[in-house]
Amino acid sequence: MGPHQANRSSSRADRGPQAVHDAVICVAAPSLAVSGRDGQLRGDGLDGFYQAGRRVLARCELRLAGAAPVPVQGLPVSAGEARFTAVARVPGDTAPDPGLTVERLRSAGGTERITVHNTGPREVRIPCEVSLACDLAELPAIAAGTSGPELPASVSDGGLLWAGEGGRVRVVAVPGPDSAMASAGLLSWDLVLPPGASRTIELRVVLEPAGAQPAGPASGPTTAPWSAARIDCEDGGAASLLRTALDDLRGLLLREPGHPLDAHVAAGAPWRLGLAPADAAWAARMLLPLGTRLAAGTLRTLARRQDPETGRVPGPLRHAGPHLPPTCSGVEAGLLFVTVLAEARRWGIYDRDAEQLLPAAERSLRWLRSSLTPAGYMPDPVPGGPVRCDVQAHAHRAMLHGADLLDAYGRPGAEEWRERAEALRRRFRDDFWLDDRAGGRPAAALTPDGRPVPHLGSAAAHLLDTGLAAGGGVAPGLLDKVQTEQLARLLAAPELDSGWGLRTLSAAAPGHNPFGHRGGAVRVHDTAVAVAGLAAHGYEREAAALLRGVLDAAAVFGHRLPEMYAGEQRAPDRVPAPHPTASRPAAVAAAGAVQLLITLAGIRPDVPERIVVVRPLGCAPLGELRLTGLAVAGEPFAVRVGRLGTAVVEEAAAGLQLGS
Repeated sequence: MGPHQANRSSSRADRGPQAVHDAVICVAAPSLAVSGRDGQLRGDGLDGFYQAGRRVLARCELRLAGAAPVPVQGLPVSAGEARFTAVARVPGDTAPDPGLTVERLRSAGGTERITVHNTGPREVRIPCEVSLACDLAELPAIAAGTSGPELPASVSDGGLLWAGEGGRVRVVAVPGPDSAMASAGLLSWDLVLPPGASRTIELRVVLEPAGAQPAGPASGPTTAPWSAARIDCEDGGAASLLRTALDDLRGLLLREPGHPLDAHVAAGAPWRLGLAPADAAWAARMLLPLGTRLAAGTLRTLARRQDPETGRVPGPLRHAGPHLPPTCSGVEAGLLFVTVLAEARRWGIYDRDAEQLLPAAERSLRWLRSSLTPAGYMPDPVPGGPVRCDVQAHAHRAMLHGADLLDAYGRPGAEEWRERAEALRRRFRDDFWLDDRAGGRPAAALTPDGRPVPHLGSAAAHLLDTGLAAGGGVAPGLLDKVQTEQLARLLAAPELDSGWGLRTLSAAAPGHNPFGHRGGAVRVHDTAVAVAGLAAHGYEREAAALLRGVLDAAAVFGHRLPEMYAGEQRAPDRVPAPHPTASRPAAVAAAGAVQLLITLAGIRPDVPERIVVVRPLGCAPLGELRLTGLAVAGEPFAVRVGRLGTAVVEEAAAGLQLGS
């Protein structure tokens, strides 16, 4: 690396995380492509094609007659593809209109089709050049601005070849170039285009890992482990949001090596294109109305990572805002394991899958018991961390769901867990509730020495997520009826509800930052949890307002919701501002969008009891709607909701009774 390159890398590292909100990102996990809206890959920032966590192509710049085409549009076609349109003038042409149209169709898997079309009245002869470079840098190094130098290229059959520590990268062009220059990384063609004619060049990028046989571009499974859900209603944006969310989740799908039937979703692109246990578990849970296959595959994947002695699921620390130390995502994942399995049973998971996973759920329960403080709280991180309100909600739900599982399969210990849950409810209502003149609020956490952290944020919404209970009912929660009503009011107040969704920290709290990951930004996941919880407890007006806010925000983001966006207050002259480093697509945002829309119908099954409760939002915020392509008991399920909030089940498994 020369001095100039070293200085540039150092300055990029000093800037911290790189902005991606304007980038066009294609993802077919574990493959990825990132560029600006002009489609050019310049080797700056995160630009490039990625496979197996490495940048296999850092630069791919197109020039016609020595000049870059003028960009017109760059948009995703799907999660895994993007189309870039540009125009170019014909050298020597004095007409005011561009004579050439250029289209680049890019696939995350490692292909790019460049088509040049002559729209003019005469034949065009024009040189076309593609400048290529590879550095085989790993994504974390690129994000930190320390990617290192470009690798030297050599000419290979029909393209160029680079070799480095991570293996060999080959770019093959079809048709082959008229000339290739390794020193400049340049492929050239002399295009001859009669009037109205087109010429297409396809570039294929292949990573050949060190010591392995050549392999094609890596990609996730093509068949999604969920049903093809659809919503029809007066608001066309709802259908677009559902369609895009499922497409994003498909792009994030990964299969476990050595276990091809076990699919789970990566956390998000570009930063976390791998397994994040808590995110994967949340996505699997939120997609249960579309079938249990994703849940089964995700849980088997997590069970293989579970410590066989302690029952702990590993997970990295993550930022928790300005008032709390980092939280351990493994704690959340371990507690969710029990809940996802118990709720998957209610939705109709195969008994053989549930029985196979039950030992791992029992290990999670033993880990939970061993981690509890003398007061019965779950610390995070374990041991010695604060006791957070949302973690107590996860732990309480796991206790009740664990008892359900133990009872269902004739295992001992169910009564112990119900007693622990009841004791936790009694203690939580005294220790965590902070009285004030406005009606009180839950503390965000208790410090290890017992002091409350009073600052309210969207994490409090998890107190309303009490889980799916027997008969499709709502399980008891950590708050009593009066406290639950007060929390519903707080979630609907402008300090938390930005108008586009819930803030992760109240706007009235010290340290609030509308762009703070957990210090004031809107996270789609927390808002979806709040909407579902409010609806389940009967607070329909508050649920509908939050849902409407996220749907309106989704329209601004082209119905592809990012992981988070700025928590600035909604106003007539504002639209939600993107967060510069948010993942998009993100698993919990896409799955949260699915949950938001399915909450409108209020579907709560208990397949072992052959019951399904359908309790839609009576206020019908989107008017009449029809949800099809759902799955209950492994069979298609469809429901229609009228303008007055009445529901009619149009399709269901045989023998499934409608409960009240």
